[in-house]
Amino acid sequence: MTVMLAPLLHVDSSADGEASVSRQLGTLFADEWRRGGGIVRHRDVSAEPVAPLREAYARLGRRVERKGVLSLEDIATLIADDDEQREWDLTLPLVNEVREARAVLLGVPMYNFGVPATLKAWIDRISFPGVFVDPETGRKLLADKDFVVVTARGGGYGPGTPREKFEFQESYLRAYLGDKGVDPERLTFVSQEFTRVGDVPALDGLEDLAAASRTAARSRVVELAGRLTR
Repeated sequence: MTVMLAPLLHVDSSADGEASVSRQLGTLFADEWRRGGGIVRHRDVSAEPVAPLREAYARLGRRVERKGVLSLEDIATLIADDDEQREWDLTLPLVNEVREARAVLLGVPMYNFGVPATLKAWIDRISFPGVFVDPETGRKLLADKDFVVVTARGGGYGPGTPREKFEFQESYLRAYLGDKGVDPERLTFVSQEFTRVGDVPALDGLEDLAAASRTAARSRVVELAGRLTR
C-alpha cells in the first residue's frame, strides 16, 4: 500500500517571475522535497492574488469571537447573509491548505523593507479568528508544523549593518507566525542578500558578499529539505 505523505504548502509572493531569487530558492526547496518522497501544493499569490478583506469578513469574525474558539463547521452556522458567505468561501480553502499541510514554505522578497502586499493579503485572510486553534483542547494547530521562510533582499539588512533598523520582513513574519502558535524551534529563515548587486551602482564592490550569500542560502535550503523529508 502506498502511503501518501501530507503535503508541503509552497506559497510564492514575488512579482518578479523567473528572475525572482525567492522563487528560485523556493523551487530548489520544493524540488528537494519531492526528491525526498514528499508532495507539494503550490499557491502563487502574485499570479493569483487573494481577495482583500471586506466588511462582511470583519462582521462574521466579530460574531465568531464573541462565541469563543469554534470548529470550522460551527463557524459556517453563524453566517448571516450572502456577503458573509462569500467571504467565508474565499477564506476556508486557504485555511484548509495550511491546516492540512505537513510543512509550509513561504517565498518572500523584501519590498520597501517589508513583505509584498500579495502575501499580506493571504496572511490577513487566513487569520480568521480561531481557525488555527483546536476548539476542544485549545491546542495551537500550527505548533506541530515546520515553517520555512526563504527571503530575498536587494542589500544587506543583518545585525550590525547600517540598514538593520530598516528590516521589517523577517521580524514581522517571526512575530506573526509566533503569535499564531508556530514553534520557534520549527521556524527557519533562509535569506539571500545583496541580490541587486550588478543592478544598483551603489552596491558595486559587494560581488563577493552577494556570491557568498547565494551559495550559503542554496546550500541551507537543500540541507533543510533533506532533513525535513527524512
